[in-house]
Amino acid sequence: MKFRGKSLPLLLMIVATAGAVFAQAGGGAPSSAAVSQELGAPLKVKVKLVNVAFSARDAKGALINDLTKDDVEIAEDAVPQKVSFFARSTDVPLTLGIILDDSGSQGHFSKQHEHDLRVFLESVLGPKDRVFVVSFANSIRLVSDFTNSGAAVEAAMEQYKNSHKRKKRKNADDNEPVFPVLGPDEERELGTAFYDSIYYAVSEKLANESGRRALLMFSDGEDNSSAHDLMSTIEEAQAQNVLVETIRYTEIHHNKLNARNHYGIGVMDRIARETGGENVDASAVKPEVFFKQIADELRNSFELAYYPTNPTPDGTFRKIKISPKQAGVTVRSRTGYFSPLP
Repeated sequence: MKFRGKSLPLLLMIVATAGAVFAQAGGGAPSSAAVSQELGAPLKVKVKLVNVAFSARDAKGALINDLTKDDVEIAEDAVPQKVSFFARSTDVPLTLGIILDDSGSQGHFSKQHEHDLRVFLESVLGPKDRVFVVSFANSIRLVSDFTNSGAAVEAAMEQYKNSHKRKKRKNADDNEPVFPVLGPDEERELGTAFYDSIYYAVSEKLANESGRRALLMFSDGEDNSSAHDLMSTIEEAQAQNVLVETIRYTEIHHNKLNARNHYGIGVMDRIARETGGENVDASAVKPEVFFKQIADELRNSFELAYYPTNPTPDGTFRKIKISPKQAGVTVRSRTGYFSPLP
């Protein structure tokens, strides 16, 4: 939401000019075109309310759900900000997207993806929650649109797995299911559009949704065919206040991580950390455990908002830091956002 602020003298000038136009017209409300013509190009200062979702844990690692506005401080680029809005989000409905990496490097984990997705649907998805599923390799497909039915998601996954055509759009030729493309419908030479799958899941599916929003990415973090890079992907998630939880499935050869493995691990960790999510090694933790941790943190969180003291729309990165006043309390949130360009 965008708010516009004007100084009192400028506001009085606008009112006076509008009144003059009204008098000359002989009645009726003055048109915006008439006011603009009389004033010329008016000075406009846009101040955007910055929303930040965060979770908090005590010294023992237990989630905290009773913080108040007075228990935290927030700074942007090390400059203290005034909190204009603060709310506790306990047991709020979740709006989630699940992204499954179906590229060649994840072929070994396809069965585990299916199993872990089933665990999520059975143990986490509540009656008021909504989830969609995306699968990607060299094409990004919407496998299942928003639903609160785990059975519907599993049925769509089964159709997708067994469909040979994987049609992009409906036609009268047959009754094959349709799996729409997210992002531009383009041919990619290589087979892993990791960054694009996150970017378009955020921009096309979650950007206009409300409530607690997050993406769960099942992948190894490798990419070779995206139009977007690491930073533009993080920027889009931060701009929309969407957490990205990364669940990492890394195929290790000869019991040793190679350079590609290290790259993917770094990518998954960076995206999660910068957006306020968590990077989980699927080989080290049972899915029942990490899905419960993710769900508990999303359901027991906080939202605060402030008007930045630096309203200049210059496209620069603004670093956000939330500091609890109580000793031993740690906070997880996105690390910042990019100021919009004018």
